[in-house]
Amino acid sequence: MLQLTIIPEHPFAAWLLDVIDRFLDLLGLNRHPAVEQVVYFLLIVIASYFIGWLIKTIIVAIARKITKFHTTEIGQDLLKQQTLSRCAHFIPPLVFLSLAPIAFEQKSEILTFIINLSVIYLFLTIGIAINSILSFGFMQYNQRRNQRNLPIKGILNLSMGIVWVVVVIICVSIIVHKSPAALLGGLTAFAAVVMLIFKDSILGCVAGVQLSSNDMLRVGDWIVVPNTLANGVVVDVTLTTVKVQNFDNTMVMVPPYSLVSNSFQNWRAMSDSGVRRVAQSIYINPDSIKPLTDEMLANITKKFPEVQPFVDKMKKDGKTVAWDPGNAPVNGTLESNIGLFRAYMVTYLLASPMIAHDQDLMVCIQPMSPEGVPLQIYCFSVTTQWEAFEGVLSAVMEHAMLASATFGLEILSADHLSVDTPDKKA
Repeated sequence: MLQLTIIPEHPFAAWLLDVIDRFLDLLGLNRHPAVEQVVYFLLIVIASYFIGWLIKTIIVAIARKITKFHTTEIGQDLLKQQTLSRCAHFIPPLVFLSLAPIAFEQKSEILTFIINLSVIYLFLTIGIAINSILSFGFMQYNQRRNQRNLPIKGILNLSMGIVWVVVVIICVSIIVHKSPAALLGGLTAFAAVVMLIFKDSILGCVAGVQLSSNDMLRVGDWIVVPNTLANGVVVDVTLTTVKVQNFDNTMVMVPPYSLVSNSFQNWRAMSDSGVRRVAQSIYINPDSIKPLTDEMLANITKKFPEVQPFVDKMKKDGKTVAWDPGNAPVNGTLESNIGLFRAYMVTYLLASPMIAHDQDLMVCIQPMSPEGVPLQIYCFSVTTQWEAFEGVLSAVMEHAMLASATFGLEILSADHLSVDTPDKKA
């Protein structure tokens, strides 16, 4: 039979015990000490947590009224994330701990056990509150101050993990009745095991700090990771995963440390520059390359009068080959049809509003290949957006293939992709 070891000699306890006895009499139950003790304990716990819940509800309701009265974005975010409610979870166990000294016998072992459980629960609720504040602070910084979209979510995950590690150590120390410092010293013997278990998290944490501090990766960047299927936009960066949405709307998960230990391509600089490179070749039949005759020159200038200034300048200077320094000079020759075609294509690109004229621009012959003589068109479009870029690229190549026939050039094939296009969607 259990002894009355938890009910103290206190006026409040005596009054409550009398209420319990009357309640048991109404139910027709004997006043058994064990039954009185259990009912007394349940009433104290229920009363404590009811009072704590009532205080928490009142505080949260007042905070909600204040937040709604002074309408701000931060206040709305507090309500949306339920930060106030989560922070108030520690109030019920705190009320119970404050009532325990007057509700239970001080030397009771049961009381010690109950208080230990309550303290553990209190620290768990404190951990929930701290992490709620960290999450709210992360959201506010990420929305309002993280203008560069740095991957800081990994730092948040690390901070929340540290909070829970501290809470767990404190809770274990309460259970085993040892100092947290002594417990922490004993855990060093298991450091190797812990590092093995949490290897991905540790490597991801270090990689996340490197990616953020060196500004190697941001949310919204278009990246290409060799030897993986990742070729798209970064949508999220956590402690263990970089989530990439490919252009076919598939998701690829890449470990952060793989980006640091290996190489990856980030297209942010191209996007920030506002221009995108076109470096595409058409392959010309070498048999169609011929010396430029007066008849050919007359036909060409008649159909494409924009090349006439180049021809006049060359004849005036008594030259057959032109080469001028600069970003976008009109270079070419009057010796062959392909030389004049180069000069015409440069003139065409300089007149096009779709092409950036302050960037490098040239049309040049590349080394001979089995496909023919490569004539490379090298320039930069004024847009980096994929659909618009492909439109510019198609317009330039279409005009080059149509105009080449007037110059007597036969095109055998052309590059399928531009140099700056890793795949068809990019």
